[in-house]
Amino acid sequence: MSLINGLPAHVLLVHVVVVLVPLTALVLVVCALWPQGARRLGLALPLLALVTLVSVPLATQAGEWLERHVDSDPLVRRHAELGDGMLPWALGLFVLAAGVWWLARRTPAPEAAEAPRSGAGLVIRVAAAVLSVAIAAGAVVTVYRIGDSGAKAAWHDAYSKTATKGGDD
Repeated sequence: MSLINGLPAHVLLVHVVVVLVPLTALVLVVCALWPQGARRLGLALPLLALVTLVSVPLATQAGEWLERHVDSDPLVRRHAELGDGMLPWALGLFVLAAGVWWLARRTPAPEAAEAPRSGAGLVIRVAAAVLSVAIAAGAVVTVYRIGDSGAKAAWHDAYSKTATKGGDD
């Protein structure tokens, strides 16, 4: 995919990633810390994470096309290098989302007969919550760094710090 309605596809697809990664990270952490929320969401959590995962290589491939169609620039190269690091984080979000969903399905609801919690089950839930928070934080920081570098690459010479036309500032 290279162009959408005459615009480089990357310019449009990155917005999908910029929205879905933090949203998926937030929903994952909420569901990992609140299993009843994961039960209520059902398949929505792993499906959201899957769409997020698929959007990353689409944006990356569109970015590689765009990189070949702009002048060589250190800021663009830096952005491309950082962009290559997003896929493992998106994969981590998906794997943990699927795991949290699976755990929520296997865990009895609190209103069910009070079943004693096994030590192993509690350890798995705590480990899933800790991993979810860590992967979610890493994914959000990574998407921020990539977006910041992309904005710098796109805009570093594209505007004047002083108004060129009669402006209010």
